Amino acid sequence: MQLAIESVTKRYRKGVVALREFSLDLKPGVLGLLGPNGAGKTTLMSILATITRATEGRVLWNDTDIARDPDVLRSVLGYLPQDFGVYPNLNAVEFLEYLAAVKGLDGVAARRRIDELLDLVNLTDVRKRPLGGYSGGMRQRVGIAQALLNDPELLIVDEPTAGLDPEERVRFRNLLSDLSGERIVILSTHIVSDVEATATDIALIAQGTLVVHATPEELLRSVEGKVWEWVVPSAELTAVKQKFLISSTTRRSDGVHVRVLGEEPPTNAQPVSPNLEDAYLFCLSRHRAGARAGAAA
Repeated sequence: MQLAIESVTKRYRKGVVALREFSLDLKPGVLGLLGPNGAGKTTLMSILATITRATEGRVLWNDTDIARDPDVLRSVLGYLPQDFGVYPNLNAVEFLEYLAAVKGLDGVAARRRIDELLDLVNLTDVRKRPLGGYSGGMRQRVGIAQALLNDPELLIVDEPTAGLDPEERVRFRNLLSDLSGERIVILSTHIVSDVEATATDIALIAQGTLVVHATPEELLRSVEGKVWEWVVPSAELTAVKQKFLISSTTRRSDGVHVRVLGEEPPTNAQPVSPNLEDAYLFCLSRHRAGARAGAAA
């Protein structure tokens, strides 16, 4: 089982380039596709889900070009898009039965699978309630269930924890981890904590290009010795933010504890162990600096 993205570029009208020469090889596990809003994540997800075609390059599923033969992937694909719509007059069971029929699933097997999935996403008690009366988080859970109907080999979820409360978010993270054994899971998000909790690999994307592809451990090692904690008075915080790359701030009785990213520490700053948020911001900052230098040249 392998998904290969080879030099994919996507251009839209008026010269807008959403992806630039994007390449990535994936095998079973959870890939956290991490990047700021507008980085090209959703465009990439649409191409992988065979909704959009690449302008250049190709995507191979087990060595088959999905642009030439999309059905080879669609039959084993589960997809939860960022903007997931429902039929408000249908209840959860009716909606999932309809989608199971669209996917060509056997009726008896589909009903059994729907029961399992509604239990998995904690919607059994409201299975007969019209979807129009669901909260945003409940609708998102229905979306997760529909993506899993055909027990997919490739599962793509785009900003899946949007609208979920903290308890639901933890449940979903655990679900993704449990699903990752013999399938490829792509979790596209800008929420670092979702990736930190589930991903076996991380791909950082910015301005349509692949910045880095590494394991979480490799990313953390890349910023060892570059993260510092510094205590500053509240009145100086604005000036500090203008001068240094800051990953977080915490107000305490002795002042503002600031996490600073950089090759050299501010005066009196102490080294601290990095987290993925630090690594993400440091890699993104370095990429933007390189892009600015290239544009100036």
